[in-house]
Amino acid sequence: MIRHLWRNRIVVLVAAICADILATNLALLVWFWFVRPLSFEGQLLFDNSPQGGRILFVAVLNAATFISYVAAGMYSLPRGISRIDESFKMLSATSIGVFVAFLTNLLAPQFALPDVVLDTPLLIGGWVLVLFWSVLFRVVYRSMLSRLRRRGMDTRRVLIVGALEPGQLVYRSITRDDSLGYRVVGFASDIVPESGISSVPILGNFDDIGDIIKAQQVDLVIVALSGRASHELFDSIMRAEDAHVEVKLYPDAFTLITNNVVSENEVAGLPLLNVRNGALANPLNKVLKRLFDVAFAALVLLVAAPLMMLIAVLIKLESTGPAFFVQPRVGIDGIPFPTIKFRTMRVDAPHLASWTTKDDPRKTRTGTFLRRTSLDELPNFINVIRGEMSVVGPRPEQVLWVERFSQEIPYYMRRHQQKAGITGWAQANGLRGDTSIEDRTRYDLYYVENWSLLFDIKICIKTFVDIVTGRNKGY
Repeated sequence: MIRHLWRNRIVVLVAAICADILATNLALLVWFWFVRPLSFEGQLLFDNSPQGGRILFVAVLNAATFISYVAAGMYSLPRGISRIDESFKMLSATSIGVFVAFLTNLLAPQFALPDVVLDTPLLIGGWVLVLFWSVLFRVVYRSMLSRLRRRGMDTRRVLIVGALEPGQLVYRSITRDDSLGYRVVGFASDIVPESGISSVPILGNFDDIGDIIKAQQVDLVIVALSGRASHELFDSIMRAEDAHVEVKLYPDAFTLITNNVVSENEVAGLPLLNVRNGALANPLNKVLKRLFDVAFAALVLLVAAPLMMLIAVLIKLESTGPAFFVQPRVGIDGIPFPTIKFRTMRVDAPHLASWTTKDDPRKTRTGTFLRRTSLDELPNFINVIRGEMSVVGPRPEQVLWVERFSQEIPYYMRRHQQKAGITGWAQANGLRGDTSIEDRTRYDLYYVENWSLLFDIKICIKTFVDIVTGRNKGY
């Protein structure tokens, strides 16, 4: 369900980007057609002599408008945003993009349009054309998306926590317009209201939230509780977040708890507050991290290929058995996947489920060296290429340990909101091997909440320096 949801979101995102690019370039074609008789002396966009300048100008304008749209949040707008509000955001973002493009044309000769004098009327005309086509295409795109949502595409399955008046108000508000694509599966409540709540059932109490989310394939939880203790509200939020779904708060509930909130938006006229999600909840950040992972992993595998072949030979020479060790570990969304590492123990040793210690008798001599230098983890980059792991993220644990830790450590499963990593913030701070799982979890959760590409690069550099200088404590 999670992967299906992401596929839908990516399709919608790509469609929006394509619509904006098409609108910008159609506006340019119309603008060139008007400008040509005045300034181009009969030459078209792809004539031989001025071709380079015009193509560069087109590229700059497309890049500038796209970046301004991303910065303005045009690709992460709430479902209930009005077309007027969206048009105003489009106005400001488009204006910035057009301004940057024309400013570049004036200041950088290599990007300039040949034989064109950009006077005020031409500038205003270009800006109006780009704005007109962009808004027009957005209106068409939103209309088509609304129709598709009515037919069941790009819908959100919603669980409302709280069945009293605040919860019923949320239900009435988000189901009033089916073009928003919200499908309420039911309520979770410890109290059954005296008045009816339409045909939507109460699926369980607050303790059942996690099970309800899994059974009903919920991807959005709206907490609408009134007069509840803050710890009860917080527990409800954490149960939902542990199930890796988006959480929003109705403001009446928000008065009881003030952490975990980053922004407010409006859905069908109802103000809702977003509970803090990691930066990778943004699809663009997700794509950016994936590009970094693939590029980094491919480079490492290419450079380290001779070394990996040598390590495989040394392992085979020292002991019988395969050079690689494959073991199920828990990754994103709590789903197990096969991790690939160089074998560092005797063939029968991995069946003994316990932490590896400094002088662990199960390790081979080659394995001791590989663990001390972290070279045993080089095959993990194959997992990265396959999309099962990331270069940076919480280290994956065995299935039995995850089952235990999820019961013993509060909010432990939140570390599985991202892909497991070859290295992580905990490992970069020396928490490896037989160290406190509580401490490691705190570092992992900090990373999940504060991800950025620069943070990933910082962790990679710190890990490399620790390995080279011998500060790495892997064993």
